[in-house]
Amino acid sequence: MSMDADFDIAQILGLVFLVILGVVFAISIVLFIIDRFQTEDAIRRNYPLIGRFRHIFSELGEFFRQYFFAMDREELPFNRAQRDWVTRSGDGKGNTVAFGSTRNLSVVGTPIFVNDPFPPLDDQFASSEPLQIGPSARQPFIAPSIFNISGMSYGAISKPAVQALSKGAKEAGVWLNTGEGGVSPFHLEGGCDLVYQIGTAKFGVRDEHGGLCDDKLRAIAAHETIRMFEIKMAQGAKPGKGGILPGEKVTEEIAAIRGLKVGQDGISPNRHREIDNFDHLLDMIVRIREVTGKPVGIKTVVGAEDTFRNFFETIKRRGSDAAPDFITIDGGEGGTGAAPMPLIDLVGMPVREALPLVVDLRDEFGFKDRIRVIASGKLVNPGDIAWALAAGADFITSARGFMFSLGCIQALKCNKNTCPTGITTHDPRFQKGLVVDRKYKRVANYAKSIIKEVETIAHSVGVSEPRLMRRRHVRIVQPNGRSVPMNKIHPSYNTTTPS
Repeated sequence: MSMDADFDIAQILGLVFLVILGVVFAISIVLFIIDRFQTEDAIRRNYPLIGRFRHIFSELGEFFRQYFFAMDREELPFNRAQRDWVTRSGDGKGNTVAFGSTRNLSVVGTPIFVNDPFPPLDDQFASSEPLQIGPSARQPFIAPSIFNISGMSYGAISKPAVQALSKGAKEAGVWLNTGEGGVSPFHLEGGCDLVYQIGTAKFGVRDEHGGLCDDKLRAIAAHETIRMFEIKMAQGAKPGKGGILPGEKVTEEIAAIRGLKVGQDGISPNRHREIDNFDHLLDMIVRIREVTGKPVGIKTVVGAEDTFRNFFETIKRRGSDAAPDFITIDGGEGGTGAAPMPLIDLVGMPVREALPLVVDLRDEFGFKDRIRVIASGKLVNPGDIAWALAAGADFITSARGFMFSLGCIQALKCNKNTCPTGITTHDPRFQKGLVVDRKYKRVANYAKSIIKEVETIAHSVGVSEPRLMRRRHVRIVQPNGRSVPMNKIHPSYNTTTPS
């Protein structure tokens, strides 16, 4: 190549550089003028152009905190150690760690399990037996697993996410709650046990006026794999708050599933319009159980002990035939796709306070063998599940734990259509990253790993299987740094079985 050719290339590159520099300068001038004369942002108005970097860095801050600056146990709502445990479980890898615990055991409220000096031998170890729910229903449910999948609606999560959860639940032998969006073909295709959740809008079982339709209830109950019905009274992340699915998202498929018209806004009221008191609630429970022949329970959030005492007094007055077959207790720390921050942060009793309270009231009123208690709300690791069982729960459900097993990276974009892992988006571009045939195995592995390691904890405290754990097997760290047995903090009402 000649020197003239080299010179020509250098001239071209120099010219391109000057053009790019000129374009950048022109854009900067335009942005400077826009910032100086706009009236919405004081920082950009006082510091044109430079002020834009504040917003850029604020957006990037979430990313840098998650991956570079936060320690393993610092992040919220779930820290890296919790998420990594789920990831390794989903991969089917061992969850042993080296050198020592990174958990700060002096944090107030930390549960510490009491190891037994003479635990059962290996051949004295057992798994939890299936437990019956709904003895008075025509078709009681013999639930095989202590750990199950909580409510996530199709619409709130994507088609491949529902498919992977359904297949994974079948593989692991756990139930899957449909969420309040109704049952989709994708819930059914995996063949797993399903709990049909009836929200305040009664999607899937509503008549043309938004009320409960008995004929649709019968049709839903005709599906063999739908084992129970759950009336959603409140959700931990947004108690007392309904929701809306915008009409533009109500496609023909969604409309058919939810019982809406195409393009019609799917509005969930903040409560069931026909339930004004506990008698009305029991009336609805009896009606649904009679129509479907299957167990019926409720999902709710505890606000005060007096309220729940009134609830059990009403059940006692009406008789056990009117009782719910189960009560799902969601803590105020429960999750959701979108909710006002004051409700997420400030309303509803945490599950670690609410669960022992409800269990004790149930036992006090004599319904221990009649009403099953299900714990929900930020319970994703073996210690969480073991604590809930020791506190008195019969079953535990988790939504976000299973989202992590699907590949959720806690991007905190559930309320947008931009979930990078394809779990909470309907954008095909992102959904293609969620490969059902790979992810369902991770769902099953996670459920199996939880159960296996909870059994290990049970063995270490001296009992042969998880449901034999009691409050005396757990100590809770107090503000003075000492731990106190949970049965001293929450004395069990049941005197026939030591607490």
